[in-house]
Amino acid sequence: MKVRISARQSELAQLQAHQVGAALKESNPHLEIEFLFRESLGDKNLTDPLWKMPEKGVFTEDFYQDLVEGRTDMVVHSWKDLPTEEKPHTFIAASLKRADQRDLLLMKRASAQKKSLKLFSSSPRRAHNLTEFLKVALPSHPQELHFESVRGNIQTRVRKWLEDAHVDGLILAKAAFDRLLNGEVEATKMFLRKVLADELWMVLPLEYNPNAAAQGALAVEINRNRQDLIQLLNTINDSQSFESAEAERNILRAFGGGCHLALGMAKLKRPYGEIEIVKGLTPSGEKVEIKKFTATNPVPAELVRKRMEFKAERTTLTPVDHKGLNALYIAKAEAWNVAAGFKGLIWVSGNETWKKVAARGVWVNGSNESLGESEDTRVAHFFNETLYWGRLSHDQASAWGNKKHLSGYGIKLTAKPFDVPREKCAFVWMSPLEYDVAYQQYPQIKDHFHICGPGRTYEALAQRLGSEKNLFVDILSYT
Repeated sequence: MKVRISARQSELAQLQAHQVGAALKESNPHLEIEFLFRESLGDKNLTDPLWKMPEKGVFTEDFYQDLVEGRTDMVVHSWKDLPTEEKPHTFIAASLKRADQRDLLLMKRASAQKKSLKLFSSSPRRAHNLTEFLKVALPSHPQELHFESVRGNIQTRVRKWLEDAHVDGLILAKAAFDRLLNGEVEATKMFLRKVLADELWMVLPLEYNPNAAAQGALAVEINRNRQDLIQLLNTINDSQSFESAEAERNILRAFGGGCHLALGMAKLKRPYGEIEIVKGLTPSGEKVEIKKFTATNPVPAELVRKRMEFKAERTTLTPVDHKGLNALYIAKAEAWNVAAGFKGLIWVSGNETWKKVAARGVWVNGSNESLGESEDTRVAHFFNETLYWGRLSHDQASAWGNKKHLSGYGIKLTAKPFDVPREKCAFVWMSPLEYDVAYQQYPQIKDHFHICGPGRTYEALAQRLGSEKNLFVDILSYT
């Protein structure tokens, strides 16, 4: 069998088409593949900002007629570029495993302390959602942010940013950047890797900057009459990625918006549940802020939640030695007590920790967004060297995973007086230490139910309780 795969002719689009082709060949070794590449309307017009161009598929619509008239068999798109309306003669039949759906901020080192910043981005969504966040997430705490439209492929936009002395930063879809960084064109890889080494970068959190609908996902579009291709594409389709991308597009459709709307929406699926984040403006200008969590094992509705209070006495310790480490994970903001000279990756446990650390003048590269320490940072490929991690917390914490424990401060925690109810309730815990201290004073709490975030705290409590039966995850207890 022979199939013709079409895509735009940019390096990124060709790379994405070849990824689909390689996946098809791996599942169907006898398949013959021909690639067809050409420009779209969006590639030909590099002058107008995207939001001023026709709303419907400036990068995708040119290929529709090719599918209808049989000049190609399938087209590979960046799914976020497709209009949300269904087409009469074609549909999306498959998607590969989704790449990182977050945005990436690149910033000139020379701009790190500026109070007024100009950023390249053609997205109303980013401009609306990031303005207030960056004012607290950047250690310079800029008072003004100005967004300016920029067009061209990833390499072109990066070069425009570097060459324009008046522009401080550039915001891109991280998935596109990642694909090129992991691609086959050595010149592009070397160029992007040098940018990462020479300048500053930050992976922007979904809580404050949810992605464009389906960002990071590839869409394989085919003619509705090609039943033979449906079975073929089922062999490479990643159902979870497909469902998440479709769910985000359904949210966008429900708000009556297109891809130029100042509204982001993210769907995240984890073993412990599903997270939905929607943030931005509706077409009428109404402000939207939604964060939902649907647990795989939900807390019974009849359970009363209890939160114990603690008295914390902190002591200052000698600055931690980071020798041999090139990556630091900050579990607690108070633990930022690092000897001078650290130049490596800095990652934080949650976005509130991010703000506190940034207030101390620290450039943070990204956050696990309170989703647990087992979350993949998805930045290891940014480096030419192996990452050796240190974990900054208090002196009562322990090492976790492959991270070396570093005590940033000493702590003595005492539970304040509390009447433990006789009827079953659910205690909410922020850390294993909280549970341990409370248990020493009120051992009867073990017989109740317990709620915590995913990751390290969950694993520690499951071990202490001897079971996961009375233990639940709820990320909304922490945001």
